[in-house]
Amino acid sequence: MKEYDVIAVGTGSVMAVVEAMIEANPQIKVAVIDKDEPGGICLTRGCIPSKILLYPAELVRTIRKARGFGLDVELRSVDFAKVMERMHALIHKDIDQIRKGLSSTENLDYFHVPAEFTAPYTMRVDGTEIKGSKILLGAGSEPIIPRIPGLADAGYLTSDTVLGIRKLPPRVAVIGGGYIAAEYGFFLAAMGATVTILGRNPQFLPEEEPEVSRIARTHLSEVMRIETNQEVVEVTRTGGSKRLRARDRATKKETVVLADEILVAAGRGPVRILHPERAGIKTDADGWIVTDEYLATSQPNVWALGDATGKFPFKHKANYDAQILYSNILGGEKRKVDYHAVPHAVFTDPEVASVGLKEAEAVKQFGAANVLIGFYRYQDTAKGEAMDLKDYFVKVLVERQGHAILGAHIVGPEASVLIQELINLMYTKDRSVDPVREGMHIHPALSEVVERACLSLMPPEHYHHTMEHALDIRSH
Repeated sequence: MKEYDVIAVGTGSVMAVVEAMIEANPQIKVAVIDKDEPGGICLTRGCIPSKILLYPAELVRTIRKARGFGLDVELRSVDFAKVMERMHALIHKDIDQIRKGLSSTENLDYFHVPAEFTAPYTMRVDGTEIKGSKILLGAGSEPIIPRIPGLADAGYLTSDTVLGIRKLPPRVAVIGGGYIAAEYGFFLAAMGATVTILGRNPQFLPEEEPEVSRIARTHLSEVMRIETNQEVVEVTRTGGSKRLRARDRATKKETVVLADEILVAAGRGPVRILHPERAGIKTDADGWIVTDEYLATSQPNVWALGDATGKFPFKHKANYDAQILYSNILGGEKRKVDYHAVPHAVFTDPEVASVGLKEAEAVKQFGAANVLIGFYRYQDTAKGEAMDLKDYFVKVLVERQGHAILGAHIVGPEASVLIQELINLMYTKDRSVDPVREGMHIHPALSEVVERACLSLMPPEHYHHTMEHALDIRSH
């Protein structure tokens, strides 16, 4: 049995820790194991390729809106194969570079095969067993496939495999209503497919504030059909089509959707083949690896990071975890993880961005009397009016005493950029929103919508009256 100083599972953010360990001691023996293309989920089948695809989708939407601004333009056609080829060319340039580095690094063995624990500190790779003194688990995640009669026989795509298609399916049914379903549904619809979203949760984008979800759904419904609270109970093949039978979980009313292809976007779960329990590594009820506040597992000298822990499945959070592990393994100073302000974004049209607590969480934790909410619409700024924006808004939650930012939620153009001003303040000592309130903002720029939301702080009850009147919706 070959023994290593370090075994790393995965080739995403965990590699930053591996590279630092090699730099600190070039003589250490390292094994890196990844069954998928090197680079991690984000590069190979996640955030990077999907955002490369979503940019042309944004351009399609922009072109179609241009007539309203006096521009007589026409989108003659979409070369779907070329859109996909461009994405593959861009990511494979990086993938090939990473593979070359893994294959040529001295004292590093790269195994492009599944990793499977057989005992503590022992893994089976390519039919043989290896042992490591230290183990870093950046194994990522894999798509969850719901148990739906007929689904396997009918065939389906996942967020891992949809990147491999070269021809646009005319009709696509998406099982799921979260951010993966929203982004790929938007992309395929912009390319010309007829898309139907079948979400199980009563709320589209269930992780977002209800009013954010409502506005996103209203605008995205212009390009695709969105159904929520739907349980897909059966899939069958009929002629050349795939027939999905869905049932409303409340009314029990059934809906039939015909599609040429099915995209399963029902969430992601732990990598099943890893079997950490065989190594004495504790997992939770869903199979995610349990870590302490230092990212250490229940087994000494074994750490986990990123998606493998089941907490905040975002690349930027995995990169943060890698920084924590660097300090805890090599830095000499132990650092605890702090996830109070892990942001995320949904890159559709409109964009959605969020960080920190939602309103219900803030009120539960601090009490309604101790929470203030800022609210402002894009359309009430000069830039928002120039862009003819409707409904989009910024929502900021702060603590009444001291104005510490508790959370922020934005729906509208450049939401992922606009929210950064607030994220950065959430990492200061007092987390106060006051620098946004007091700082000079460029006029007329979209950033004024953040400034004005922060200047319009009000109690939750007042917020709901204001928001419901401004957006003509009911939040509860």
